Amino acid sequence: MLPGGSANLLILLRWIHLIAGITWVGLLYFFLLVNTPVLQEMDPNVRPRVVVTLMPRALWWFRWAAVVTVLAGIWYWMTIVAADAHNAQTSGGQAIGTFFMIWTAAFILEMALLMGPAEALRRGPVLGTIMGIVVVAAAWLYLSLNSHGWESNRLLAIGIGGGLGWFMLLNVWGLIWRIQKKIIRWTNESITSGKPLPPEAAKLARLGMLASRINFVLTFPMLFFMAAASHWPMFGQ
Repeated sequence: MLPGGSANLLILLRWIHLIAGITWVGLLYFFLLVNTPVLQEMDPNVRPRVVVTLMPRALWWFRWAAVVTVLAGIWYWMTIVAADAHNAQTSGGQAIGTFFMIWTAAFILEMALLMGPAEALRRGPVLGTIMGIVVVAAAWLYLSLNSHGWESNRLLAIGIGGGLGWFMLLNVWGLIWRIQKKIIRWTNESITSGKPLPPEAAKLARLGMLASRINFVLTFPMLFFMAAASHWPMFGQ
């Protein structure tokens, strides 16, 4: 039994985590692989009505599924941290504290990159390379700060996979949803009053797309590390 909850609670947390995660990642894939290409090919006179009809509802499920996924996952992971620390007769505070500090700092770096003045850094290959370095550095730092010998494979693998999930959640609420709210509002005003979209709309739409693409790419290592937590002993025991 893991400290911090009964077996029934823990399986409930995992079940909620999986259902919400399927919803979140599924909608992300829908936006990137289906919705965006269709909107680009759609009649410009029809596109705005699709945006204001489809996106508010889809984004509601998207952003709240992200919250449920991450909170349920972190709660479950904290029981693993508590069990490992209990067995080693130590505190798991560092594992939890460094998790939030490192992955939040990675998001702040990404936000500065996307919102900063250097347009050259937001070009596809350059942005991808920089974000790859940021993510690898964050994972390396987390492992380096939590290599005392008592941390299990599950603790460390989820510390990386869940860290990517935390980063993606911050992306959803800190960038993607904030941008999409403005675009939906401007599009609705354009339909109802004929008011043209402001000049910054195109720039914000691109930033939202870049943040979404980053999240899309990160789903692959995130899911890998989450699966490896219980099935492939990469780290620890």
